[in-house]
Amino acid sequence: MNPGNLRVKFVAIWSALLLAKVLLAASLPLMVDESFYAWESRYPAWAYSDLPGLTAFLAGVGTSLGGQHPLALRAPFLLIGAAVPWLVVRISRRWFGEGIAWSAGLLALLMPLSGLLGVLALPDVPLVMAALLCLDAIARLRERIAWAGLFMLAAALIIGALSHYRFLLVIAAGLAGLLCDRRSRLLLRDARVWMALLIGMIGWLPLLMWNLGNDGAGLRFQVWDRNPWAFHADGAAWIAIQFLLVTPVLFVLLLATLREAWRRRRDDERQPWGLIAGVAMVSVLGYFLLGFFVDDTRVSFHWPLSGWLVLVIAAPIVMGRWGRMARLSVPFAAGAGLLAASVFLAAASQPSSRAALAGTRLYPGDLAGRQEIAGRAGQLKPGRHGTIVAGDFALGSMLAFALDRADILVLDSPLNHKHGRAAQLQQWRLQLDRLAQAPSAPVLLIVDDTATAMKNRLVVYHQLCEVFGALPPPEVMNVDHGRKRYLIYQVESLEKRPGCNAPGLAWLDSPAAKQSVPSRFTTTGWAFKDGAGLSKVEVTLDGKVVAAADYGAAMPNVADYWRISTDPQHPNVGFSAAVDASSFPPGLHWLGLRLHGMDGSIEPWAEQPIRILPP
Repeated sequence: MNPGNLRVKFVAIWSALLLAKVLLAASLPLMVDESFYAWESRYPAWAYSDLPGLTAFLAGVGTSLGGQHPLALRAPFLLIGAAVPWLVVRISRRWFGEGIAWSAGLLALLMPLSGLLGVLALPDVPLVMAALLCLDAIARLRERIAWAGLFMLAAALIIGALSHYRFLLVIAAGLAGLLCDRRSRLLLRDARVWMALLIGMIGWLPLLMWNLGNDGAGLRFQVWDRNPWAFHADGAAWIAIQFLLVTPVLFVLLLATLREAWRRRRDDERQPWGLIAGVAMVSVLGYFLLGFFVDDTRVSFHWPLSGWLVLVIAAPIVMGRWGRMARLSVPFAAGAGLLAASVFLAAASQPSSRAALAGTRLYPGDLAGRQEIAGRAGQLKPGRHGTIVAGDFALGSMLAFALDRADILVLDSPLNHKHGRAAQLQQWRLQLDRLAQAPSAPVLLIVDDTATAMKNRLVVYHQLCEVFGALPPPEVMNVDHGRKRYLIYQVESLEKRPGCNAPGLAWLDSPAAKQSVPSRFTTTGWAFKDGAGLSKVEVTLDGKVVAAADYGAAMPNVADYWRISTDPQHPNVGFSAAVDASSFPPGLHWLGLRLHGMDGSIEPWAEQPIRILPP
């Protein structure tokens, strides 16, 4: 196709995509990591427990100019993400000419991983830009060693080092690329190149100094604490996710490009095939291998993006040898994937859509509940007055952003340590470990109940009592049928009172979630409440009470499982209820419980979907 036509298409798609990304960035609730980076920006530093300082700096620039709004926070990342496809075009043009360059740019726009880059304020945005700038600098230096290229290389290395620990793998990929390409290897004989590399190493000083001053907490978390370093089969699922997110046809094309680059690495010194092959071997295949040994509990599908983009630079050459239908299928399949990802994010930004997905695996839990609990916290403690204590760093950072406060205290939760944020909270003196550290009363204590696995919740409740004493009855806030569940305590006095009145715990044994039932059915299960006990249990359907349960059946197995429980009614905590749902239309409905405590508390339990059959 004519390069001019390709350029017009690139500009049109880039403009439309940028507008769509701005709309998504303005409407999507913040993810946990984003809100924590915004929190970090309130405490300016060169490095933090989880990351170097660049991500927090960019977040701070956005919020200082645009206020506490998701779009303002994400604006610097949107600009960087918008520049990435242009960098792909620039590098590809240098090596392969105008037509290939605009085709490569179009692929970079249509691949979901890169097309949506910048919608979220994440460190991978500057990291990917730094990786491409390094490649652009090497492309310049392969032709002629000049100060402009040397400066670009040094600056890119510094930007990458200030982005994330993972930039070390980008450096390893770059070194592999230099060694696989004879013309690039010659650069390592020039003292000026080594000078640029040494200047680039300055970017690692903030992380080095932070880790030296904090017993290596950041490095220990990134390398050891979060990674099992033992083989696990989940790596196969990680590769399958890459297959879907890159989109299947483009995935095949990029692997074919890697094979082509490896095969032609010695053909022509003027062509950068060896450089491309070496970089992609580490930054794509290397990540495929690491996927079987490293962290499989946190999001990592974005890790190899810079490697995919290196292959995109040369992919149109390989695609040009495919048949017409195969060539056409690449942009159409990638575009369909990009559209699907955009639609999903748009749906995730709407409370009604999130609620509709609550009973499915597609439920966007990382984006849910933020606005609702922040709004309630603002109502209970208006303005900047009053002390707020959050149950973990994720909830604390979200409240800090939504309420525009830097002084949210956080309990010492396992979640803080799991995500490498405990050391930072301790450094800020915001982690509340003991009652002796607690502020003067009153206190608004907010706990994300769903952040703790069901089997561990009673232990967490007892730990709350160890810090605050016998807590008052909580206000329970269920979001999306209880997929996100918050406990709100208004503690008027921090004098430790004996005992522990914990929130209720319950379980529906039948019907099971998603089970089809007739309009008249029986529900059974168990429920208890430590300290006070329960006076009654009600059954709800779509939030309406439809039956009062017969409560008090003996269930010794429940008492045996929850051995630390102090409910005075154990083991008689079972219930059953006959439900008449004949007034409800057939179809999907939400079955729930309402627990009435002896202390006067009324706690709605999380709902589960059932399907009522036609008469």
